[in-house]
Amino acid sequence: MAFTFTKNEVINDIILIDTKSFWDQRWFFMETYNQKDFEANWITTKFVQDNYSKSIKGVFRWFHFQTQHTQAKLVRVNIWSVLDFAIDIRKDSPTYGRYIYELLSAKNKKQLFIPKWFAHGFLVLEDETEFYYKCDDYYDPEHEGGIYYTDKEIQINREEIMKNHDIKELILAEKDKKHPTLKEFYINNPF
Repeated sequence: MAFTFTKNEVINDIILIDTKSFWDQRWFFMETYNQKDFEANWITTKFVQDNYSKSIKGVFRWFHFQTQHTQAKLVRVNIWSVLDFAIDIRKDSPTYGRYIYELLSAKNKKQLFIPKWFAHGFLVLEDETEFYYKCDDYYDPEHEGGIYYTDKEIQINREEIMKNHDIKELILAEKDKKHPTLKEFYINNPF
């Protein structure tokens, strides 16, 4: 099999996929998705949209989600690396407000499956990083949401992460500085 699937120990709805590459004198080949293999390993999602971004080091594409047309995502890096984050925002979940993160890189070829009703974001660790992801519903800007980027309740130690990866400053979209905190979001949480 070209993949190994592992449920996350903290939030077992999130699945890490180790993707095998096949090397020879031409370099390598790897399968990035196989519906039959994924369905046999908990991921029955039907993807309808592929997205791609290219970013410089220090970009933090903060915790986004959609309140309608919610999206499950299958994410991976093609060039360089990111720390990929997911926060459980299902209000009745025993892991509500908890997060996980995983190093995804061109070198380790790992993928992460993030189910619906999670906020997702990633921190770019190297210039010109290329990030790809599949979604199971279409982008809907009218229902886009996010969690405030310095929310202390989430307890992400940004300073330590930045120091460990030699990042001097986080680069955020202006909209990411205007989102509600997790506590504020909970009041009107549709999930």
